[in-house]
Amino acid sequence: MNDFKTCDICKGFNSDTLVEKLKKLDETANISIGCQNFCAVGSKKTFVIVNGIPVNGDNEDELVEKISNIMNK
Repeated sequence: MNDFKTCDICKGFNSDTLVEKLKKLDETANISIGCQNFCAVGSKKTFVIVNGIPVNGDNEDELVEKISNIMNK
């Protein structure tokens, strides 16, 4: 099972739409939403911590593609 962590406080992205996309990637994943202490990144880019690995992108679609590539390895 995958573990996704993201923030609903950061202003660089919409956590609601991001979480929906994460659920489509893995409907059984554990998704934690709350401050992840990535404020500097989250103010400008989307990010998710995937199984302990921080991943960021310029937008949600780029981020989801990166996460998908990590999950397929």
